[in-house]
Amino acid sequence: MHLGRSYRLTEFLFWTRRQIYALLVCGSLPVILYKYASMTWLSVPLTIVVLLGTATSFIVGFKNVQTYNRAQDAQMVWTSIVGASRRWGQIACTLPNERDVGRDLIFRHLAWLTALRYQLRSPRMWEGMSRSFNLEYRRRYHVPEWEQALDEVLARYLSPSETACALASSSSTAAIISMQSHYLKGLHDAGQLNVSFYLELQRGIGEFIELQANAERLKNYPYPRQYATISALFVRFFCLLFPFGLLQEFDRLNDVVSGPMHGNMVWLAVPFSVIVSWMYTSLAQVGESTENPFEGSANDVPISTLCAALESDLRAMLGETVRHVEPEMIAL
Repeated sequence: MHLGRSYRLTEFLFWTRRQIYALLVCGSLPVILYKYASMTWLSVPLTIVVLLGTATSFIVGFKNVQTYNRAQDAQMVWTSIVGASRRWGQIACTLPNERDVGRDLIFRHLAWLTALRYQLRSPRMWEGMSRSFNLEYRRRYHVPEWEQALDEVLARYLSPSETACALASSSSTAAIISMQSHYLKGLHDAGQLNVSFYLELQRGIGEFIELQANAERLKNYPYPRQYATISALFVRFFCLLFPFGLLQEFDRLNDVVSGPMHGNMVWLAVPFSVIVSWMYTSLAQVGESTENPFEGSANDVPISTLCAALESDLRAMLGETVRHVEPEMIAL
């Protein structure tokens, strides 16, 4: 996610500049027709526009609250994964006289974390990372899951046979969890794992399955399309109609203004309509970039960074060190 103190105004203007260009056209065309084509009938009562703007603000606000809640849910899921993973490492490292077994349990868990983050970063048709303004901003940060193949990363933690099995499965995460469970059962059947450790570790696997399901819910089920559609339609309709509501309001100012602006006050409808409409379109764009918390945008949950930190922690429990991994999303 964005790791700077805040977005700069220049960043935000660059990110939304295409909308600003469209709003300039939408604001200028009514003024040209009103002033030079004598189409004074184009003016719309400002009261109607205000009512539409009020309804639009409620719709956009509702969407932004819901998308923020989705982002918060995603953060809570991964906070739980971090906590449960550290607990898993703690138990694995305290197995009596079984250092190699503990290492296998931790490395297989790191493989599961890797497969999960790759799964969550795979694109969906409703996500917006393919849109031009997001593609441009992608140059400011990198997403490791899009730069290195899954098989190369899994090979760090799994044996060649386990890697092949995970990749051959329709769900690598489910395959790795199943391997972990079967491995524990084999240890228990062989008498290398007593009942208390076995039950505690199996309970941990059940918790990971539940947390994975929660993450998949946020990934595979988007913000309801009916609400997303009506929000986008309301914003566009308001932005188109708003300049028409300002024509007569600014034209009346010619009666109290002299000098170069006399007779040209209606042109003020352009900058003011752009500023107000830009607030609505920007809020809508922010909501859209927040509703999919794993799509790879600058507002995502930083799952790559969390997994890198977890790997450092878990390997430190084994007495190993791992090189520092830079966060995947850095503000520039």
